[in-house]
Amino acid sequence: MAILFNKAFSKHELLHRVGDMSQIAGVHPVEFTEGKERGIRALRFYTGSGFQFTVLIDRAMDIFDASFNGASICWHSSAGPTGPEYYDPREKNWLWSFAGGLLTTCGLQNAGDPADEDNQHYGLHGRIANTPAKSVSWGTDWEQNDYVLWAAGTVRESRLFGPNLVLKRSIHAKLGQSKIWIQDEIENQGYEESELMLVYHYNMGFPVVDTGSELLAVIEDLEPFNKNAQNGIDTFDVYEEPIAGISEQCFSIEQDVDENGIVNVAIVNRQFNNNQGIGVYLAYPKAELPRYTQWKMMGQGNYVVGMEPGTCLPEGRKTARKRGDLINLLPGGKIITHMEIGVLESNNDIRSFESKLRGMDL
Repeated sequence: MAILFNKAFSKHELLHRVGDMSQIAGVHPVEFTEGKERGIRALRFYTGSGFQFTVLIDRAMDIFDASFNGASICWHSSAGPTGPEYYDPREKNWLWSFAGGLLTTCGLQNAGDPADEDNQHYGLHGRIANTPAKSVSWGTDWEQNDYVLWAAGTVRESRLFGPNLVLKRSIHAKLGQSKIWIQDEIENQGYEESELMLVYHYNMGFPVVDTGSELLAVIEDLEPFNKNAQNGIDTFDVYEEPIAGISEQCFSIEQDVDENGIVNVAIVNRQFNNNQGIGVYLAYPKAELPRYTQWKMMGQGNYVVGMEPGTCLPEGRKTARKRGDLINLLPGGKIITHMEIGVLESNNDIRSFESKLRGMDL
Protein backbone atom coordinates (compact mmCIF):
# COMPACT_ATOMS: atom_id res chain seq x y z
CA MET A 1 0.00 0.00 0.00
CA ALA A 2 1.23 3.48 -0.86
CA ILE A 3 1.04 6.12 1.86
CA LEU A 4 0.19 9.49 0.31
CA PHE A 5 -0.84 12.58 2.27
CA ASN A 6 -0.90 10.45 5.46
CA LYS A 7 -3.41 8.01 3.99
CA ALA A 8 -3.00 4.45 2.63
CA PHE A 9 -4.13 3.76 -0.94
CA SER A 10 -4.40 0.49 -2.85
CA LYS A 11 -3.55 0.26 -6.54
CA HIS A 12 -7.20 0.44 -7.59
CA GLU A 13 -8.02 3.27 -5.20
CA LEU A 14 -5.28 5.36 -6.79
CA LEU A 15 -6.15 4.45 -10.36
CA HIS A 16 -9.73 5.54 -9.69
CA ARG A 17 -8.42 9.00 -8.81
CA VAL A 18 -5.96 9.77 -11.67
CA GLY A 19 -5.97 9.64 -15.44
CA ASP A 20 -2.33 8.55 -15.47
CA MET A 21 0.08 7.74 -12.65
CA SER A 22 2.47 10.44 -13.91
CA GLN A 23 0.10 12.83 -12.14
CA ILE A 24 1.66 11.82 -8.82
CA ALA A 25 4.88 9.85 -9.51
CA GLY A 26 7.13 8.83 -12.36
CA VAL A 27 10.46 8.73 -14.20
CA HIS A 28 11.09 11.20 -17.03
CA PRO A 29 14.09 11.33 -19.41
CA VAL A 30 15.65 14.78 -19.79
CA GLU A 31 18.79 16.30 -21.32
CA PHE A 32 20.93 19.19 -20.09
CA THR A 33 21.30 21.97 -22.68
CA GLU A 34 23.87 24.56 -21.53
CA GLY A 35 27.50 24.90 -20.51
CA LYS A 36 29.72 21.94 -19.74
CA GLU A 37 26.67 19.84 -18.88
CA ARG A 38 25.24 20.20 -22.38
CA GLY A 39 24.19 16.83 -23.79
CA ILE A 40 24.16 14.89 -20.52
CA ARG A 41 21.22 12.50 -20.56
CA ALA A 42 19.41 12.08 -17.27
CA LEU A 43 16.35 10.57 -15.59
CA ARG A 44 14.25 12.58 -13.16
CA PHE A 45 12.42 10.57 -10.48
CA TYR A 46 9.58 11.91 -8.35
CA THR A 47 7.89 9.61 -5.84
CA GLY A 48 4.83 11.59 -4.71
CA SER A 49 6.16 12.00 -1.17
CA GLY A 50 7.93 15.28 -1.96
CA PHE A 51 11.11 13.34 -2.77
CA GLN A 52 12.83 13.90 -6.14
CA PHE A 53 16.22 12.94 -7.57
CA THR A 54 18.09 12.89 -10.89
CA VAL A 55 20.14 9.99 -12.29
CA LEU A 56 22.88 11.02 -14.74
CA ILE A 57 22.97 8.40 -17.51
CA ASP A 58 26.18 9.83 -19.02
CA ARG A 59 27.99 9.83 -15.68
CA ALA A 60 27.84 6.16 -14.64
CA MET A 61 24.19 6.53 -13.54
CA ASP A 62 25.32 8.47 -10.50
CA ILE A 63 22.76 10.67 -8.71
CA PHE A 64 23.10 14.45 -8.92
CA ASP A 65 20.36 16.56 -7.35
CA ALA A 66 18.08 15.14 -4.65
CA SER A 67 15.51 17.04 -2.59
CA PHE A 68 12.64 16.58 -0.18
CA ASN A 69 9.76 19.09 -0.12
CA GLY A 70 11.98 21.60 -1.91
CA ALA A 71 14.96 21.23 0.46
CA SER A 72 18.14 19.84 -1.06
CA ILE A 73 19.56 16.84 0.80
CA CYS A 74 22.95 16.89 -0.95
CA TRP A 75 25.85 19.18 -1.88
CA HIS A 76 26.74 20.48 -5.34
CA SER A 77 30.28 21.56 -6.16
CA SER A 78 31.02 24.67 -8.19
CA ALA A 79 32.11 22.42 -11.08
CA GLY A 80 28.51 21.39 -11.64
CA PRO A 81 27.46 18.41 -13.74
CA THR A 82 30.15 18.09 -16.40
CA GLY A 83 29.99 16.07 -19.60
CA PRO A 84 32.33 13.08 -19.80
CA GLU A 85 34.21 14.68 -22.70
CA TYR A 86 35.74 17.16 -20.23
CA TYR A 87 37.23 14.45 -18.02
CA ASP A 88 40.99 14.77 -17.43
CA PRO A 89 42.46 11.58 -15.88
CA ARG A 90 45.80 13.12 -14.92
CA GLU A 91 46.74 13.46 -11.24
CA LYS A 92 43.93 15.30 -9.36
CA ASN A 93 42.24 16.84 -12.38
CA TRP A 94 39.21 14.63 -11.60
CA LEU A 95 38.22 17.54 -9.34
CA TRP A 96 37.48 19.68 -12.42
CA SER A 97 34.55 17.39 -13.23
CA PHE A 98 33.46 16.44 -9.70
CA ALA A 99 29.91 17.74 -9.41
CA GLY A 100 29.27 16.31 -5.96
CA GLY A 101 25.58 15.50 -5.93
CA LEU A 102 23.98 12.77 -3.86
CA LEU A 103 26.26 10.02 -5.23
CA THR A 104 29.53 9.96 -7.15
CA THR A 105 31.08 6.52 -7.68
CA CYS A 106 34.87 6.18 -7.25
CA GLY A 107 36.78 3.36 -8.96
CA LEU A 108 37.01 0.91 -10.51
CA GLN A 109 40.79 0.78 -10.77
CA ASN A 110 41.53 3.48 -8.21
CA ALA A 111 39.86 5.30 -5.32
CA GLY A 112 41.92 8.00 -3.66
CA ASP A 113 45.35 9.41 -4.41
CA PRO A 114 46.82 9.17 -7.93
CA ALA A 115 49.37 6.44 -8.58
CA ASP A 116 51.76 5.26 -11.31
CA GLU A 117 52.08 1.48 -11.56
CA ASP A 118 53.01 -0.96 -14.35
CA ASN A 119 53.46 1.88 -16.86
CA GLN A 120 49.92 3.08 -16.15
CA HIS A 121 48.73 6.31 -14.54
CA TYR A 122 45.77 6.05 -12.19
CA GLY A 123 44.24 9.46 -11.54
CA LEU A 124 42.36 10.58 -8.46
CA HIS A 125 39.28 8.39 -7.79
CA GLY A 126 39.42 6.58 -11.11
CA ARG A 127 37.44 6.81 -14.34
CA ILE A 128 34.06 5.24 -13.68
CA ALA A 129 32.18 8.42 -12.65
CA ASN A 130 33.04 10.02 -16.00
CA THR A 131 31.91 7.08 -18.12
CA PRO A 132 28.49 7.02 -19.86
CA ALA A 133 26.14 4.11 -19.34
CA LYS A 134 24.64 2.08 -22.18
CA SER A 135 21.78 -0.41 -22.52
CA VAL A 136 19.84 1.95 -20.29
CA SER A 137 16.19 1.28 -19.51
CA TRP A 138 13.69 2.78 -17.13
CA GLY A 139 10.05 2.63 -16.26
CA THR A 140 7.32 2.16 -13.69
CA ASP A 141 5.56 -1.04 -12.64
CA TRP A 142 2.90 -2.14 -10.23
CA GLU A 143 4.06 -4.90 -7.90
CA GLN A 144 0.77 -5.78 -6.23
CA ASN A 145 -0.07 -2.53 -4.38
CA ASP A 146 3.43 -1.02 -4.67
CA TYR A 147 4.15 1.34 -7.55
CA VAL A 148 7.85 0.96 -8.35
CA LEU A 149 10.00 3.50 -10.23
CA TRP A 150 13.19 2.03 -11.68
CA ALA A 151 16.19 2.45 -13.98
CA ALA A 152 19.03 0.17 -15.04
CA GLY A 153 22.15 0.47 -17.15
CA THR A 154 25.64 -0.86 -17.85
CA VAL A 155 28.96 0.98 -17.53
CA ARG A 156 32.14 -0.58 -18.93
CA GLU A 157 35.68 0.30 -17.83
CA SER A 158 38.08 -1.34 -20.23
CA ARG A 159 41.00 -0.86 -22.59
CA LEU A 160 43.02 -2.92 -25.06
CA PHE A 161 45.58 -5.09 -23.23
CA GLY A 162 44.05 -4.10 -19.92
CA PRO A 163 41.08 -4.53 -17.59
CA ASN A 164 37.55 -5.26 -18.77
CA LEU A 165 35.31 -4.46 -15.82
CA VAL A 166 31.55 -4.09 -16.25
CA LEU A 167 29.28 -2.33 -13.78
CA LYS A 168 25.57 -3.14 -13.98
CA ARG A 169 23.57 -0.68 -11.88
CA SER A 170 19.90 -0.80 -10.98
CA ILE A 171 18.08 1.93 -9.08
CA HIS A 172 14.54 1.89 -7.78
CA ALA A 173 12.19 3.86 -5.58
CA LYS A 174 8.56 3.49 -4.56
CA LEU A 175 5.48 5.66 -4.67
CA GLY A 176 4.97 7.54 -1.42
CA GLN A 177 8.45 6.78 -0.06
CA SER A 178 11.52 9.00 0.32
CA LYS A 179 14.29 6.48 -0.24
CA ILE A 180 16.37 4.93 -3.00
CA TRP A 181 17.61 1.37 -3.38
CA ILE A 182 20.77 0.80 -5.45
CA GLN A 183 22.20 -2.54 -6.54
CA ASP A 184 25.55 -2.78 -8.34
CA GLU A 185 27.04 -5.86 -9.95
CA ILE A 186 30.67 -5.55 -11.03
CA GLU A 187 32.05 -8.37 -13.16
CA ASN A 188 35.49 -9.04 -14.58
CA GLN A 189 34.67 -9.89 -18.20
CA GLY A 190 38.33 -10.09 -19.13
CA TYR A 191 40.57 -13.15 -19.21
CA GLU A 192 43.08 -12.02 -16.63
CA GLU A 193 42.79 -11.21 -12.95
CA SER A 194 41.91 -7.55 -12.35
CA GLU A 195 42.40 -5.38 -9.29
CA LEU A 196 39.29 -3.56 -8.09
CA MET A 197 38.69 -0.56 -5.81
CA LEU A 198 35.22 0.82 -5.10
CA VAL A 199 34.05 3.74 -2.94
CA TYR A 200 30.58 5.30 -2.93
CA HIS A 201 30.95 9.06 -2.43
CA TYR A 202 27.62 10.28 -0.93
CA ASN A 203 27.77 14.05 -0.42
CA MET A 204 25.56 15.65 2.23
CA GLY A 205 25.07 19.42 2.14
CA PHE A 206 22.94 22.31 3.41
CA PRO A 207 20.39 22.22 4.98
CA VAL A 208 21.03 18.67 6.18
CA VAL A 209 24.53 19.87 7.04
CA ASP A 210 24.38 23.08 9.05
CA THR A 211 25.61 24.48 12.35
CA GLY A 212 24.87 21.84 15.01
CA SER A 213 24.14 18.96 12.62
CA GLU A 214 25.35 15.56 13.83
CA LEU A 215 26.58 12.17 12.70
CA LEU A 216 24.54 9.28 14.15
CA ALA A 217 26.26 5.87 14.16
CA VAL A 218 27.36 3.02 16.41
CA ILE A 219 31.13 3.48 16.29
CA GLU A 220 33.64 0.83 17.33
CA ASP A 221 36.82 2.54 16.17
CA LEU A 222 37.96 5.80 14.62
CA GLU A 223 41.15 6.53 12.68
CA PRO A 224 42.10 10.00 11.37
CA PHE A 225 43.78 10.00 7.96
CA ASN A 226 46.41 12.60 8.87
CA LYS A 227 47.51 15.20 11.44
CA ASN A 228 44.91 17.69 10.29
CA ALA A 229 42.15 15.16 10.93
CA GLN A 230 43.75 14.23 14.26
CA ASN A 231 43.38 17.85 15.33
CA GLY A 232 39.62 17.61 14.71
CA ILE A 233 39.01 14.18 16.21
CA ASP A 234 37.10 15.50 19.24
CA THR A 235 34.46 17.11 17.01
CA PHE A 236 34.43 14.70 14.05
CA ASP A 237 30.71 13.93 14.56
CA VAL A 238 29.35 17.49 14.85
CA TYR A 239 29.37 20.15 12.16
CA GLU A 240 30.21 23.82 12.47
CA GLU A 241 29.20 26.87 10.45
CA PRO A 242 31.27 27.49 7.28
CA ILE A 243 34.85 28.51 8.14
CA ALA A 244 37.19 30.58 5.96
CA GLY A 245 40.45 28.85 5.02
CA ILE A 246 39.73 25.54 6.75
CA SER A 247 41.14 22.28 5.31
CA GLU A 248 39.29 19.02 4.79
CA GLN A 249 39.42 16.23 7.39
CA CYS A 250 38.96 12.53 6.67
CA PHE A 251 38.29 9.75 9.17
CA SER A 252 38.08 5.98 8.82
CA ILE A 253 35.15 4.82 10.95
CA GLU A 254 34.53 1.22 12.04
CA GLN A 255 30.81 0.75 12.69
CA ASP A 256 28.75 -1.94 14.37
CA VAL A 257 25.93 -3.69 12.52
CA ASP A 258 22.36 -4.69 13.34
CA GLU A 259 21.09 -8.27 13.62
CA ASN A 260 21.06 -8.54 9.82
CA GLY A 261 24.65 -7.37 9.38
CA ILE A 262 23.54 -3.93 8.18
CA VAL A 263 25.41 -0.68 8.89
CA ASN A 264 23.02 2.16 9.74
CA VAL A 265 24.44 5.70 9.69
CA ALA A 266 22.85 9.14 9.35
CA ILE A 267 23.53 12.86 9.31
CA VAL A 268 20.77 14.89 10.94
CA ASN A 269 19.84 18.52 11.52
CA ARG A 270 17.38 18.71 14.41
CA GLN A 271 17.04 22.53 14.14
CA PHE A 272 15.91 22.54 10.50
CA ASN A 273 12.70 24.44 9.73
CA ASN A 274 11.89 25.69 13.23
CA ASN A 275 13.06 22.48 14.88
CA GLN A 276 10.99 20.15 12.70
CA GLY A 277 14.21 18.35 11.75
CA ILE A 278 15.61 16.60 8.68
CA GLY A 279 18.26 13.98 8.03
CA VAL A 280 19.64 11.47 5.56
CA TYR A 281 20.40 7.85 6.45
CA LEU A 282 22.42 5.19 4.69
CA ALA A 283 22.04 1.42 5.20
CA TYR A 284 24.11 -1.36 3.60
CA PRO A 285 25.59 -4.81 4.37
CA LYS A 286 29.00 -4.43 5.98
CA ALA A 287 30.12 -7.73 4.46
CA GLU A 288 29.81 -6.12 1.01
CA LEU A 289 31.32 -2.74 1.92
CA PRO A 290 33.60 -3.26 4.94
CA ARG A 291 35.22 0.21 4.96
CA TYR A 292 33.65 3.59 5.76
CA THR A 293 35.15 7.07 5.41
CA GLN A 294 33.80 10.39 6.59
CA TRP A 295 34.94 13.37 4.55
CA LYS A 296 34.36 16.53 6.59
CA MET A 297 34.85 19.82 4.78
CA MET A 298 33.52 22.91 6.57
CA GLY A 299 34.84 25.47 4.07
CA GLN A 300 32.92 28.39 2.63
CA GLY A 301 31.17 27.10 -0.50
CA ASN A 302 32.92 23.77 0.00
CA TYR A 303 30.54 22.92 2.86
CA VAL A 304 29.98 19.20 2.70
CA VAL A 305 30.13 15.93 4.62
CA GLY A 306 30.88 12.76 2.68
CA MET A 307 29.38 9.43 3.73
CA GLU A 308 31.62 6.96 1.94
CA PRO A 309 31.19 3.19 2.27
CA GLY A 310 33.49 1.09 0.13
CA THR A 311 35.50 -2.04 -0.37
CA CYS A 312 38.48 0.11 0.63
CA LEU A 313 39.35 3.52 1.98
CA PRO A 314 39.89 6.34 -0.57
CA GLU A 315 43.65 6.37 -0.05
CA GLY A 316 44.83 5.12 -3.45
CA ARG A 317 46.14 1.82 -4.78
CA LYS A 318 49.42 1.68 -2.88
CA THR A 319 47.87 2.15 0.55
CA ALA A 320 44.99 -0.19 -0.27
CA ARG A 321 47.49 -2.88 -1.24
CA LYS A 322 49.33 -2.44 2.08
CA ARG A 323 46.04 -2.71 3.99
CA GLY A 324 45.02 -5.80 2.01
CA ASP A 325 41.99 -3.97 0.61
CA LEU A 326 42.67 -4.39 -3.11
CA ILE A 327 40.20 -6.93 -4.50
CA ASN A 328 41.74 -9.32 -7.03
CA LEU A 329 38.79 -10.22 -9.23
CA LEU A 330 39.31 -13.42 -11.19
CA PRO A 331 38.07 -13.77 -14.79
CA GLY A 332 34.30 -14.17 -14.60
CA GLY A 333 34.35 -13.10 -10.96
CA LYS A 334 31.92 -10.53 -9.66
CA ILE A 335 30.92 -8.60 -6.58
CA ILE A 336 27.43 -7.32 -5.77
CA THR A 337 26.60 -4.40 -3.49
CA HIS A 338 23.30 -3.18 -2.07
CA MET A 339 22.59 0.24 -0.57
CA GLU A 340 19.55 2.09 0.71
CA ILE A 341 19.62 5.86 1.19
CA GLY A 342 16.67 7.85 2.38
CA VAL A 343 15.28 10.91 4.11
CA LEU A 344 14.54 11.20 7.82
CA GLU A 345 11.64 13.57 7.36
CA SER A 346 11.28 14.91 10.90
CA ASN A 347 12.65 14.76 14.42
CA ASN A 348 10.25 11.88 15.06
CA ASP A 349 12.04 9.93 12.31
CA ILE A 350 15.40 10.94 13.79
CA ARG A 351 14.36 9.67 17.24
CA SER A 352 13.22 6.37 15.71
CA PHE A 353 16.58 6.02 13.98
CA GLU A 354 18.36 6.72 17.27
CA SER A 355 16.28 4.03 18.97
CA LYS A 356 17.44 1.54 16.36
CA LEU A 357 21.06 2.50 17.01
CA ARG A 358 20.60 2.17 20.77
CA GLY A 359 19.26 -1.35 20.22
CA MET A 360 22.42 -2.20 18.25
CA ASP A 361 24.63 -0.77 21.00
CA LEU A 362 23.33 -3.02 23.81
